[in-house]
Amino acid sequence: MYSTTTSLDGFINDEHGNFDWSTPSEQVHTFVNDALRPIGTHLYGRRLYETMRVWETLDREPGQPEVVYDFAGIWRAADKVVYSRTLSPDAITTARTRLEPAFDPAEVERLKARGNLLVGGAGLASHAFAAQLVDEVHLYLAPVIVGAGTPALPSGVRADLALVDERRFENGTVYVRYHVT
Repeated sequence: MYSTTTSLDGFINDEHGNFDWSTPSEQVHTFVNDALRPIGTHLYGRRLYETMRVWETLDREPGQPEVVYDFAGIWRAADKVVYSRTLSPDAITTARTRLEPAFDPAEVERLKARGNLLVGGAGLASHAFAAQLVDEVHLYLAPVIVGAGTPALPSGVRADLALVDERRFENGTVYVRYHVT
């Protein structure tokens, strides 16, 4: 599964790398938690891993909404594989996490055979799409246009999709779920 929040014009961040506009409402966050709960392994590139590792300890900070504590538990319970040529092994500071120097489609296929996978990050997802390893696409369309940034979906890859679910949230976010056909 590839899952991401994207601006309406198709970017995961703006041209300066900011993604503060993508912070989910409690309703959206609860929905995301439920969608990710059955995922056993998360695949990340370096940048997304560095962003996500805050979830290792975020639930220890008092005063967080319950949905944050829930997501932190879901994140910690998942195995994580980080693909990076630049990170050193001592930069992996979270439990249940291993570092791989490169995306290996055959190894990801073996991981897929053992359980549900989440591909996190547009760069890594482009490799997974190119290797035809993505079975589902989950997009959370945020009600914002940012004009430029990192595209949510890869260029140079063709994938036919079938819409299997959609939902509109109170904050204007729209969720769409596609099967790759």
